[in-house]
Amino acid sequence: MIAKLIIATLLTGVISGFFITFYELLISFTRRLFFMGDPFETIPVLPVWYLYLVPTVAIFVVNYLISKDNYVREYGLTEIAESVSQNKLIINVKTLVMKVIASTLSIASGYAVGTEGPSASMGAMVAYQIHRFFGLPSMLVKMMISVGASSGIAAIFVSPLTGIVFSIENIAYQFIKQYIGYVILSSVVAFSIAVKFLDSISFHSSLGKEFDLNYLVPILLFIPFITIFVYLYLFMKKRLLHIIDLEVFKKFRTMRNVVFSLIGGAVIGTILMIEPHAAFTGKEIVMHLINNTEPISVYFIFLIILLRIIGTSVSLYANAVGGLFLPMMSIGALVGYGYGEILTFFSHFPFEPFFFAAVGAAVFMGVVMKLPLTAVVLALELTFDYNILVATGITVVLVSYLTSFQFDIRKRYVTQTEESSEKKAAEPHL
Repeated sequence: MIAKLIIATLLTGVISGFFITFYELLISFTRRLFFMGDPFETIPVLPVWYLYLVPTVAIFVVNYLISKDNYVREYGLTEIAESVSQNKLIINVKTLVMKVIASTLSIASGYAVGTEGPSASMGAMVAYQIHRFFGLPSMLVKMMISVGASSGIAAIFVSPLTGIVFSIENIAYQFIKQYIGYVILSSVVAFSIAVKFLDSISFHSSLGKEFDLNYLVPILLFIPFITIFVYLYLFMKKRLLHIIDLEVFKKFRTMRNVVFSLIGGAVIGTILMIEPHAAFTGKEIVMHLINNTEPISVYFIFLIILLRIIGTSVSLYANAVGGLFLPMMSIGALVGYGYGEILTFFSHFPFEPFFFAAVGAAVFMGVVMKLPLTAVVLALELTFDYNILVATGITVVLVSYLTSFQFDIRKRYVTQTEESSEKKAAEPHL
């Protein structure tokens, strides 16, 4: 049985790696098709009406697919958590294909969402089919779904450790401890395939195990600074747009998705016209900021921050299909870089803005997605710099605490699902 499990795990990693690579390349191809080349070069010369047409038509198609199958809209990781809890895969191949198409259209047309949800679903589907092919016991369905989802995340992030920890924190924190070896094996194999075709996020200026105490005070000052922007994003998403959504639902109950599709197309089209770097997943921004050695205008930085916060929030309400990991990292990297530029301007010490960009990317994602352990591992794996590791660990915990005063950020765990089921079962029937 152990030999069969190892073979099944290896196959899951190999197949998931190729599937995720195809998915990422499909997005790149579609984006170049939509914008007739590299969008960052062609968008300034394309007609304004075309910049509005592409995201509007794309999101209408996405919402049409959602109307045919509501699971297409799901984040992906929530489905995997439910699948693990229920000991069965709750989506089918048809739904997964539609989700991939919807995600490709969303991201390629400019919506500020990520790729981890569909990637986790693809990995889980591969693992589930391999489980059936090998005729493994039903008690191992949970394990294989977790293994598959982990391999999908590791491949799309091109980052094995972050993929593993992300999966553990999201999918099955208690359950997965029993099968962590298989998760590691599948994730590393999937990563080794993806890394041959896809670019990982890397940090070129690591100080390694050196620790610079000069950064201690600036990091403590960075905590309230980044907290302000986390509040701004959460206010936009949880308060302001929620109120707008209620008004839309009240007046256009049956047309809610159509109205938000129009709003989404208008907002993303405007963002593309103003600054194309504020659209899409944000991976290019993160890679540029954490390795940039040339100063960037503070005005330009904070313009993109505002546009990305608006774009990401509206993308979610317009039903763009994708995740939050990279969009949150991009906002955090921008906030950190802007802070570094301001600090350098008012200080005699040459603080490096890209240092704070790396910290901000990990912290913003960790706080908003409630993934503190993933944030710390991400900072370590991307930079291999103890200064950034320590700064991320301190900042992500304290900012999470500060934001908890006004916002209840919830994340669903399998253990929570199981506990709630047990409580319901224990309640007396009236």
